Amino acid sequence: MERQLNGLSRLGLAIATLMLVIACQQTPAPPAPEATTPTSATAPITLNGTGASLPLLIYERIFTEYRQQVDPNLQINFQPTGSAAGIQQVISQTVDFGASDVAMADEEIAQVEPGVVLVPMTAGLVAIAYNLPGVGTGLKLSRAALTGIFLGQITQWRDPLIAEANPDVTLPDLPITLVHRSDGSGTTAALTAHLNEVSSEWRSQVGAGLNVQWPAGVGIKANAGVSAQIQQAEGAIGYVEYSYAQRVDLSIAVVENQAGSFVEPNPTAGAIALSAVAMPDNLKAFVPDPAGAAAYPIVTYSWILAYRQYADADKGNALKQVLTWGLTEGQQFSEELGYVPLPDSVADQAIAAVEQIQAG
Repeated sequence: MERQLNGLSRLGLAIATLMLVIACQQTPAPPAPEATTPTSATAPITLNGTGASLPLLIYERIFTEYRQQVDPNLQINFQPTGSAAGIQQVISQTVDFGASDVAMADEEIAQVEPGVVLVPMTAGLVAIAYNLPGVGTGLKLSRAALTGIFLGQITQWRDPLIAEANPDVTLPDLPITLVHRSDGSGTTAALTAHLNEVSSEWRSQVGAGLNVQWPAGVGIKANAGVSAQIQQAEGAIGYVEYSYAQRVDLSIAVVENQAGSFVEPNPTAGAIALSAVAMPDNLKAFVPDPAGAAAYPIVTYSWILAYRQYADADKGNALKQVLTWGLTEGQQFSEELGYVPLPDSVADQAIAAVEQIQAG
C-alpha cells in the first residue's frame, strides 16, 4: 500500500509539473493594441465551457488573444474534462458551451431544448508516445504492431513485429507498459476509430468510442495525465494529442498509414489526412484511415458545442463573436501549437454555422 501511495504521489507531482511546463512554454502574447468592445454590454461577461482536452492549448490561446486584442470585458473559463463530459454538460445545460472531438449524435442533440450548433474549430493529431532508454523520436510502428500493442498481445519491446520495422534501432529488453485514457475521451475515440478501421480483430473485440473496454494497460485521466505517466515510466507507451507530446518533448512514433508509408505526426501530414474527406452540410466529418502516402493516419476534427438559442443575449453575442474570431484570426496560432489549421472551406462552413446561433 505504501508503495502504491508513493507511486500515486509521484504521478500527481509529475502531472502538476507537466501542467506547469505547458503553461511556462506557452508563447508570450504580443502587447495588446487598444481594445475595442464588440458586445453591447458594458459589464464584464463570463462564459463557462467544458469538454475535450485535445484542443485545450489552442482554445486557451484563442481566448487569451481575443481578450487582449478585442474585448477585455470577456472572461472565458474552459475546463478540459474530456469530450464525454462536454457532451453531457451541454445536454444538462450546465455550461455556456461544450467541446468534443466527436460530433454530437442526432439523438443527443434532440435532448437539448435550446438546440445545438456544431462548430468545427480546429483539428488535432493523436500521437503515439513512448519512453524507451536510448530510443528517441522516430520508432516505426506498423499497423499490425500498433494494434497488437493496444490489444495487449505484444508485451515486450523486442517483439519481432516491432524489431522488423526498426532494424537499425537497439530496442531495450523491457516489458511494454501500456497507458490509456480512463475518462470519456475524444482522443480515445480518434485512436479506436482508426484501430477499428484497420483491424477486424480490434473491431470484434473492442470497437470504437469515447469509452471502450481496454483489453490491457492502465487508465489515466486526461492528455496531461497520460503524458506524465509516460514521462515517468520506462517502457511506457500511450496516445496523447500531438501538441502535448510536442510541448513536453515526448518521443513520438512514426506510424504506418493506409498506403504503407511510415509518417510522423505534424500539421502538414494532418492537413493531407483531412483533405481525404469533404465536410458535409451537417458538419460531422470523420477520417479514421485516410488515404494518401503522406497522410498521418490518426487525425480528428474538434468541435465547439454551442446552443442554438441563448436567453442571455449578451452571452450569446459574445460567444458568436469570439468563435468567429477564432475561425478567422485565431487559426494563425494552429501550427505553432501543433494543431491542424482548418481548411478554408471548412472554416467558411463553420462561420456560417456560428451565424445560426440566436442571442436573446
